[in-house]
Amino acid sequence: MTQFECVLDAHAAVGECPTWHAGEQRLYWIDSPTGRINRFDPVTGKNETRDLGYHIGSFAFRKTGGLIAATQRGFCFLDFDTGLLDLISDPESGRNDLTMNDGRAGPGGQFFAGSMGFPIRLDQLDGTFYRLDADGTVTALVGGMGTSNGLAFSPDGKTLYHADSLPCVQTIWAWDHDPASGGIENRRVFATTEELAGRPDGACVDAEGFYWSANVDGWQVVRYAPDGSIDRILAIPVQKPSMPCFGGPYLDILYVTSIGNGGSSPMAEGQPQAGGIFACQPGVKGLPEPFFAG
Repeated sequence: MTQFECVLDAHAAVGECPTWHAGEQRLYWIDSPTGRINRFDPVTGKNETRDLGYHIGSFAFRKTGGLIAATQRGFCFLDFDTGLLDLISDPESGRNDLTMNDGRAGPGGQFFAGSMGFPIRLDQLDGTFYRLDADGTVTALVGGMGTSNGLAFSPDGKTLYHADSLPCVQTIWAWDHDPASGGIENRRVFATTEELAGRPDGACVDAEGFYWSANVDGWQVVRYAPDGSIDRILAIPVQKPSMPCFGGPYLDILYVTSIGNGGSSPMAEGQPQAGGIFACQPGVKGLPEPFFAG
């Protein structure tokens, strides 16, 4: 399976945040605007759904069980099996024109997530990149974001990658990261997509330290070397791939979610599986997903 195949014809509006749970051997993912969190078993093909009732941008697993999620109403805990929801903190309280977007747990047990326009406006750069610590403290790390995306960490945890998907930015940055404190510094440009098809959306890092980025509107997934050069480009049969992750028993399967009838740009015709989840085996392995310590 060296080329992408559709493994779940989900018809999601905006499929996002695929995250592999190694203990369960299942893939969790979301449909952002519908507020649905899903749990997919690739062996049986069964996909279970929980409905939050409002926009969700991302989530991570908790060490104590359940999920931490970044949503239209801020950060919240969710028990997938019971559906119980516990709101924690809303850093964008009072801003009905913003919602939380891409995020993930860091190697130090913190949860990082950024906000974006709600709905997306191509000239709006007032989103913020946040860190949620295990004790519930929320820290604003970076302002002036359009659509916060592309969050991932190097294998040693000392580099944090972060992107902005807006056409006027379409840049991936690298930061020095301290896993113990979750602090970041020394921001620099890692890569841009100005000369590629599409823009940087969600991302992950493989066990060799290479950064995989879904190029939304580009029909492709790009693998970058640690120095920011392009290692390879994989074509995918949908216009709007949204985020990759590694999964499977050996973490050697690359899963990619995609956007169906959602998103901020027009859809080309002839994409019957848009909004589905795709998979291939690119010949490298991924990293186990960190858990939020809170």
